[in-house]
Amino acid sequence: MNAIVKSMIANLHAKPDEASELVDEVLYGMTVQIIEDIDESWVRIQTAYGYEGYCKKANFIVDKTRTDTWRQEANHFINQSFADVLLQPRIQSAKIKTLVKGSIICSLAMEEIDPEWAAVQLVSGEIGYVRRQWLQEKIPENSLSEQQIRENVVQIALSYLATPYRWGGKSPLGIDCSGLCSMAYMLNGVYIYRDAEIVEGFPIKEISLEHIQKGDLLYFPGHMALYIGDNLYVHSSLGGNEVNINSLDKQHQQYRKDLATSITAVGSLFK
Repeated sequence: MNAIVKSMIANLHAKPDEASELVDEVLYGMTVQIIEDIDESWVRIQTAYGYEGYCKKANFIVDKTRTDTWRQEANHFINQSFADVLLQPRIQSAKIKTLVKGSIICSLAMEEIDPEWAAVQLVSGEIGYVRRQWLQEKIPENSLSEQQIRENVVQIALSYLATPYRWGGKSPLGIDCSGLCSMAYMLNGVYIYRDAEIVEGFPIKEISLEHIQKGDLLYFPGHMALYIGDNLYVHSSLGGNEVNINSLDKQHQQYRKDLATSITAVGSLFK
């Protein structure tokens, strides 16, 4: 059965228990497949990028037809850290919903509306308004050049700078290392593996460190980072408590020996 996330963030747990490990977050408007009905409160789901876990049923609209329609028509995502969807296209209006970066929304063409605003449809069917600059059209898979993807993933990863570290997190409220890297790629139409390893069947392939380029991925034991060029990488660091930038260069003030000397793999979308 297919479903749409209707909560701002749906927590994905390792077990059908709210006290169990948070393994991922599924954001508003994302679609999932329900693969097992556990009990009256919990379901086991698989995300569009192949990740599985347990979620509360209250987070979803479960309806195959509506989900299929949403997949076709929900054509934009939120590119601002947080965006209020308002009842009217004016800042004094009442709020319907707050969405985080990466949330998926359906943009509507409406005449006679202030160009600063965009009309959007929520998963509930409600119509609301957000600032147009906070919307970005979804990027179809394989529609960008290699250079565009490399530049884009770096810019998106950098837009999360100073976001607090959150194990299993994937939003500006809190994000972990693989959440940061996977969101940077997902918002460019590419689904990479959600965790800090290279997995067969996903598009990232191993390359040598000497061939690393901007936008490639660095892997360490239980950790990963996104390379941004000039020996620098951005990552959500448990040790640093937030998304920050470090260097592979011993002479750089942001050098981290513990990471620079423990690289286990380098991965690239372009091999």
